[in-house]
Amino acid sequence: MQKIKAELTFPSGLKDEAIIWHLCKEFDMILNIVEASFSTETGWAILIFEGIEDEINRAFTYLKDKRIKIDNIERLL
Repeated sequence: MQKIKAELTFPSGLKDEAIIWHLCKEFDMILNIVEASFSTETGWAILIFEGIEDEINRAFTYLKDKRIKIDNIERLL
């Protein structure tokens, strides 16, 4: 099991999409929202992804395909 903390930045075009819900439903991992802020134009969230590495990588690919920027990736113990 991996535990990875990452900061996501959401573009304005995704404000009406349930991205975090989709992560919880479609990927076999635990998702913890550490902190988040959203407005009508953009948003950001600091999340902890916990699960097997392949599943977290699939989630990151999904996010990148949605043009969500992933920064400050940190592996936790």
